[in-house]
Amino acid sequence: MRVTILVVFIASSFFTGQIVDGADWGQFRGPLGNGVAVDSNPPIQWNAERNVKWKIMVPGQGWSSPVMGGGRVYLTAAVPSSDGHTLKAIGLDSRTGKTLWDTVVFKQPGDAPGIHGKNSHASPTPILADGRLYVHFGHQGTACLDTNGKILWTNSTIHYAPVHGNGGSPAISGDRLVFSVDGEKQAFIVALSTKDGSEVWRRERVSGATRKFSFSTPAIIDVNGITQVISPGTDVVHALDLKDGSIIWQVSYDGYSVIPRPVFGHGMVYMSTGYGTPNVLAIALDGKGDVTNTHLRWRLQKGAPHTPSLLLVKDQLYMVSDRGIASCVDARTGAIHWQQRVGSAYSASPIYAAGRVYLLSEEGVGTVLAASTEFKSLAVNDLQERSLASYGVMGNSLVIRTAKHLFWVEGK
Repeated sequence: MRVTILVVFIASSFFTGQIVDGADWGQFRGPLGNGVAVDSNPPIQWNAERNVKWKIMVPGQGWSSPVMGGGRVYLTAAVPSSDGHTLKAIGLDSRTGKTLWDTVVFKQPGDAPGIHGKNSHASPTPILADGRLYVHFGHQGTACLDTNGKILWTNSTIHYAPVHGNGGSPAISGDRLVFSVDGEKQAFIVALSTKDGSEVWRRERVSGATRKFSFSTPAIIDVNGITQVISPGTDVVHALDLKDGSIIWQVSYDGYSVIPRPVFGHGMVYMSTGYGTPNVLAIALDGKGDVTNTHLRWRLQKGAPHTPSLLLVKDQLYMVSDRGIASCVDARTGAIHWQQRVGSAYSASPIYAAGRVYLLSEEGVGTVLAASTEFKSLAVNDLQERSLASYGVMGNSLVIRTAKHLFWVEGK
C-alpha cells in the first residue's frame, strides 16, 4: 500500500491540499493538521510576562485556535449582543497584535441552542488557504473571507439541531471544504465548494447510535491515489472518497461525543473513540467496506483521551487524557513506553516542535516534555488563565489563546 507523505521524516503527515506554506499555521493543528511544527523552535519557558512579545484582550468568547500566515493572526469570536451573539472573524498584525479588521459574519439569535460549559459559540478553528480565510460556526453557517476581512461567500443552508453547540473544525483539500455534522438527530458529512460555498455532496452517517452527537474534525489523506476523508462520529468512523462522498471503509466501536482529530502514519490511522470509555484505535488504511473485524491493528484503553487529539512523531504516539495522564506508546504495536500525571484537566491538543512535546492544560499551564521513550519534563509554565484552545506556532513563536487574551510568546 502506498500512502502519500508530504514530509517524509514525520510519519503522521497527511495530504490537506492548499494550506499555506509549512512555516505558517493555517488550520487546526498546523499546516499538516497533526500538531507537528516543522522547522520551528518555540520557547521552553514563559509565563504571563516572561517571553511575552505582546498580549491583547480578545473580544467576546471563543475556543477556536489561532491560525497564522502572511504576517497576520486570525481568530473567530462570539460577542454577546442585545439579541444574541455576533459571530466574528478577526485579523491581527502578528508583529504587534493590533486588530486590522473585525468582520461580523453571522448574527446568532438569542434563542439559539445552548452550549456546554466547556464550549463556546465560536469553537471551530478557521482555515487559511490560497489567500482565503474559511470560518465555520457549525449550525449557524460557514463562510469564506479574503485576508482583509471582506466576505466572499456564506452558506447557512445546512440546518440541524446541535447538542452542546458547535465544535468540529472543517478540513480542506483542493476545491472541497469538508466538515462533519453530528447533531441531536442528524449525522452526516458534507463537502462545500471552496469557490462559492455550494454543497457538492452529502453522506449520511449510518450507525445504530442512540446518541448521535459528536464534534470531530475530519482529516484527509491520499491512499493509493484516492483522497480519503476520515471522519469519526458516534459509534463509527467513515473513510469517504473526497470526490463524491462514497464510503470506502468503516470501523464500528462504542463511543459518542467523539472530539479528537485522527492522525496517520505507518499505514494506519490513529483515533480515539470519545465518551463512554475512550479507546485509542490503530486502523490499517487499505480496507474496503466494513473492516471492523479485519483491519484493527491494536487498541489501547489506559490513558486514552476524550478530547485532546493524538500526536504522532516517528515511531511514538503521544497523548494526554482529559484527566491529565500523559502517555507515550509505540505507534506500531500500542505498547506503553511511559505514563505520567502532568495535571488534572486537559482539552487542548498537544503539539511537537524541536524534539519537544507541548501540552496546555485547562488552567493555562503549559508543560514541555522531551519527545522520548523516557519521560522527562523540561518546563512548567503558568499563564494563570483558563485555556481550552490549542497552541498555534509561527516560526519560533507560540500563539496561545486564553479566556481573555491572546499571547504571542517568543524567546528561549
